[in-house]
Amino acid sequence: MWPGYLNAIAEFIDAQPDVKAKIVIDRFHVAQTYRDEFDTLRKQEMRRLHQELPKDIYQDIAHGMHWVLRHNHDHLTEDERGRLRRLFHYLPRLHQAYTLREELTAIFNMDLELTEGRRRLEQWIAKVERCSLTCFDKFIKTLRNHLDEIANYFDQRASSGFVEGFNNKLKTITRRSYGLKRVDSLFRRLWLDLHGYTHFLA
Repeated sequence: MWPGYLNAIAEFIDAQPDVKAKIVIDRFHVAQTYRDEFDTLRKQEMRRLHQELPKDIYQDIAHGMHWVLRHNHDHLTEDERGRLRRLFHYLPRLHQAYTLREELTAIFNMDLELTEGRRRLEQWIAKVERCSLTCFDKFIKTLRNHLDEIANYFDQRASSGFVEGFNNKLKTITRRSYGLKRVDSLFRRLWLDLHGYTHFLA
């Protein structure tokens, strides 16, 4: 979402009459922004809860909840959902922010036309602005400033999610391959991690 990058792309498209394209801000970069703001609130609320509750009760309620809160609700087990409800009993503001986060993710997961997708995003903004939460203020400003480019996702549902995931996998593999001296050895390791399971464990 860096302005210089967006401007360079727009100038290129304008200078190429045969290029018909829309600028799309990737939904996973958008998600990273609003999830980071939710996580900031989580840290604040958990620190407050730690101060208010006896240590043993806090430990029972909060242990491992960082990872539970990072996952989408429909990916949680029944036990994890129960623990989440217990946590939200003590932290209603975090519950409200979690619900709004999940609603926005659900919008991006819907098979919507561009106009309807944009309308849903605008409705989400209005809903957040009606509540007392301020944790998404910075994100809403970003969403308003780049609404056209973000909503363009709904046109073709174009995303670099696969590339982002693939790059993260490569980074993990290269860290595990520290000390390899030869490039061909590194590429053999990459091939084994990416394709070896289907060849040798089928």
